[in-house]
Amino acid sequence: MKVYHNNLLPKYKTPFGCIKQDETCTIKLECYDIDISYVDLIIEHEDGSLYKIIPMKKINTNIYKSTFKESNCGLYYYYFKINNNINIYKDNYFDATAVPNNKWQLTCYEKDYDTPRDFKGKVYYQIFPDRFAQYDNCDTSDKLQPFWIHNDKYEKPVFQPNQNGIIENNDFFGGNIEGIIHKLDYLKELGVSIIYINPIFMAYSNHRYDTADYLRIDPLLGTEEDFKKLCKDAHSIGIKIILDGVFSHTGCNSVYFDKYGVFKNGAYNNQNSPYFDWYQFQENSTTEYISWWGIDTLPCTNETNPSYMNFIINTVVPHWINMGADGFRLDVADELPDEFIKALNTKIKEIKPNGIIIGEVWEDASNKISYSIRRKYFTNSELDSVMNYPFRDAIIKLVREEISLKDFEFAIMTIIEHYPKPVLDCLMNNLSTHDTMRILTSVSDINFNITKEEKSNYSIPSEKLDLSFARLKLAVFLQFVLCGCPCIYYGDEIGMQGFEDPFNREFFKWNNINYQLLNFYKNMANIKNSYEALQIGDFKILENNQNVLIFSREYEDEEFIGIISLSDNFDYYYNFEIVCCHNCDVYPKQLNFKKYGFALLKNK
Repeated sequence: MKVYHNNLLPKYKTPFGCIKQDETCTIKLECYDIDISYVDLIIEHEDGSLYKIIPMKKINTNIYKSTFKESNCGLYYYYFKINNNINIYKDNYFDATAVPNNKWQLTCYEKDYDTPRDFKGKVYYQIFPDRFAQYDNCDTSDKLQPFWIHNDKYEKPVFQPNQNGIIENNDFFGGNIEGIIHKLDYLKELGVSIIYINPIFMAYSNHRYDTADYLRIDPLLGTEEDFKKLCKDAHSIGIKIILDGVFSHTGCNSVYFDKYGVFKNGAYNNQNSPYFDWYQFQENSTTEYISWWGIDTLPCTNETNPSYMNFIINTVVPHWINMGADGFRLDVADELPDEFIKALNTKIKEIKPNGIIIGEVWEDASNKISYSIRRKYFTNSELDSVMNYPFRDAIIKLVREEISLKDFEFAIMTIIEHYPKPVLDCLMNNLSTHDTMRILTSVSDINFNITKEEKSNYSIPSEKLDLSFARLKLAVFLQFVLCGCPCIYYGDEIGMQGFEDPFNREFFKWNNINYQLLNFYKNMANIKNSYEALQIGDFKILENNQNVLIFSREYEDEEFIGIISLSDNFDYYYNFEIVCCHNCDVYPKQLNFKKYGFALLKNK
């Protein structure tokens, strides 16, 4: 028996990927060498329970077809049943098999769901605000104590614990909002359209994920007037501002929890506090509480508590959106209840219809299960999009040659097939963040199993730099030409290195810029910004063999061909215009690729 069904191909399924409510969907199965009485399409709910059985019509000797519409938004899975005794499943890639395996995913989303056009396919820039740029000094009189500021911007962040074994995270470098304002021209020239800023709310630590006051800017960063000016000046040159929303927990040293009695009316040890029910105290205790990942400085909030939810949705969100913010990136979105995210998104759109909400989700967000609950980010129109760690992981493993091109295709196409098109267009495609190693370090051929002390002073050896930069440029090329929005982590564009936190959070090296790399990023951003096909176009794999991947991006009359090579001496004959190429020799009508070479071609 031979059976064929590949949900990526229009021969077997239309439309490609997710379907909208009431959109006609056609699914086909091709069968050979078997006597068939009938074939059923079996559709299940996401929990595996039966949803529908749709008989398939025989349209020729070997092909069976079903056509249907779905009006109920949700996550579904499907497979085929032949003669009521043979099940056909999805194999380890996208094809069909009679061996028990996976089922094909089918997502149905709201027919009116869309994401803001101003964010689709644009270039993001992530700023860790204490470490990007400083202009003048801020009033630090209200800064939570104790803290200290490095005298030298190019010292290493503190990574060693204190005498009690605690990493205090209270060393600062003085980066501030005015510093960002004075670098807006730099970001505009880089091709940035959206700035994503790590938390700016008042907090104790340098990372500021331990919120002390949701309605105040941390004194070391500046004032509300500084933030309003940042938004106004950024908007005037076409740049939007996204804030980091940290709502699954607060700091223990906060207005709301107040473990150390700084603010006088917090929940810790005070059952009469208006914030007491915001937290999850152990029974019969006002001092034992649930904290984020067991870190006692980060008490978890009860997001569905009416008082807390009302405060965040109706006070905090309007406060920052009305000052000029264009949306939020939601920290640990999978730890926030669906109803909380939905209400937050509704409020943002109510105030600013073109505002955006991006979720931090590290896995495939379309079928994410968190705390035993299947999330409804897309089927319930909760998020506009997510941080795209699956792309990041696949790109890094590919350029390090830890996976094959076939595995890379599967990883990329799985996300493209699983996510609604409006979500794809707004994906935040990061290669490194404040939570990961910097991309130049990640792709390098170095020993990652060294001590923190060694990591703090490590630089990629000069003899390994050429390889590192070749891999980096290929990774960045993919970051910019795949579906979604490339997000540059501050300093990656100038060649900054660094292992995990805090070594990925050094101050921006304004006196040590790799201009060749910076110009490469500028060129890639200019290409991304110049063509709608690279922003919102369809993505297709045209050829994939052991060493070469060829793909297309198409939108209306624009068509691009992308080529990457993992081997030397691959020849490609072209009749398109060369938009960019790297690590390949250019001849009339012929490109000869070297290892880690890539090119982007455009129809004339």
